[in-house]
Amino acid sequence: MNLDLSIKNIADGLVGKLFSAKELTKEFLDAAKKKDKDIHAFLNFTEDIALNQAEKIDEKIAQGEKLGALAGVPCSVKDAILVEGAPCTAGSKILERYVAPYDATVVKKIKEAGAIIIGKTNMDEFGMGGSTENSAFGPTKNPHDLTRVSGGSGGGSTASVAAEECVIGLGEDTGGSIRLPSSFCGVVGLKPTYGAVSRYGVIALASSLDQVGPVAKTVEDAEILFNVIRGKDELDSTSVEYEIQDTKYKIQDLRIGIPKEYFSKGLDPDVEKVIRDAIKKLENAGAKIQEIELPHTKYALAAYYIINTSEASANLARYDGIRYGLSLQGGSSLLDTYLDARGEGLGQEVKRRIILGTYALSAGYYEAYYNKAQKVRTLLKQDFEKAFEKVDVIVGPVSPFLPFTIGERITDPLQMYLVDIYTVPVNLAGLPALSVPAGKVGNLPVGLHMIAPAFEEQRLFETGKLFEKL
Repeated sequence: MNLDLSIKNIADGLVGKLFSAKELTKEFLDAAKKKDKDIHAFLNFTEDIALNQAEKIDEKIAQGEKLGALAGVPCSVKDAILVEGAPCTAGSKILERYVAPYDATVVKKIKEAGAIIIGKTNMDEFGMGGSTENSAFGPTKNPHDLTRVSGGSGGGSTASVAAEECVIGLGEDTGGSIRLPSSFCGVVGLKPTYGAVSRYGVIALASSLDQVGPVAKTVEDAEILFNVIRGKDELDSTSVEYEIQDTKYKIQDLRIGIPKEYFSKGLDPDVEKVIRDAIKKLENAGAKIQEIELPHTKYALAAYYIINTSEASANLARYDGIRYGLSLQGGSSLLDTYLDARGEGLGQEVKRRIILGTYALSAGYYEAYYNKAQKVRTLLKQDFEKAFEKVDVIVGPVSPFLPFTIGERITDPLQMYLVDIYTVPVNLAGLPALSVPAGKVGNLPVGLHMIAPAFEEQRLFETGKLFEKL
């Protein structure tokens, strides 16, 4: 069987009795286990859960019942998102033995829609990283070149889709963790508007930035998955209910903004050429291209890493050797218990960010760092608001460079943080953004970054689908 299937292909195949959900699930599981010996996209395969879900789909088909939007579709889930009965490590040794006692809201929704969860995917520990090299369980390799990184923090979810180990994936994006690996692996990835999707049952990194989103091979599949998971959830007070505008965009009417700040020093010339060519395609098809300014972009990375580390230091305080995860009881005092569990269970990057965040929130420094970063965040948001008065969509590169070799940047944290330079402004402003494959340099994919106003995901999907046809 061909594993290069879309959600629609699977729906047609099931209804047309070309295959059963169980046959399809077994096919994908077998292929994923074989391929993953080289790629390491998955941390755990949830075979029992998957086959049980597949049997339910086949029963529904036999009884002539209506099928959900994701019926029979093999799906991967990032290992920061809880799936009942499956391990959930967030890529950390401190949660190595933790088994989720309930489903995250997004998991509950995809199960109700008929998706088949085949496994939990690898990630940088607690989402801290841009290459999946910070995973306590080893890096995920790029399916296009096994010597290179898959991106991060959700490199496992995007690599699993790119390698056809599954059809769709659930990722989570705090500063680029869906879009960056989607660009590196040559798949489609959406970071939704903050509040568009419930975060209940998702292991938190930075609560004001985290957002769950879809990974897929096509924009249409990403759209279908997003429409399943979006919406208000009583268990997440930050989630919002809103109407999707059923708008069909004509490319001739589309006003596309190109920020001059995104094409400055540091952008790889090969990446720039692919992005410029993509913009030219849009222009030749009739879109109106205009240069815009986002003047506070240069402060985004610094502000992001203060807010990210501050919120992470607060969120990770719960992993103390008593309430969650690894517990080492050999110490003579309560402090020893804390220090032993965190010292052994947490990786170097996690410790670095906890220290930075605790410092930024400490007495005497809160105003100088955290408070100032929040003011910069407001200025960034205003930059985007002004830009969207003139344009419909903002377009640029996802990453300033191509997927780098494993080990190339891991020893230099500042070099690693630069990976996020184009993606973090979107999280700080709470906007939706899409990474769409734009082309390749050799065999290495390059993603085109599309940004829209808040709750205008439909505008991104329409633009993305138009671009795929060019």
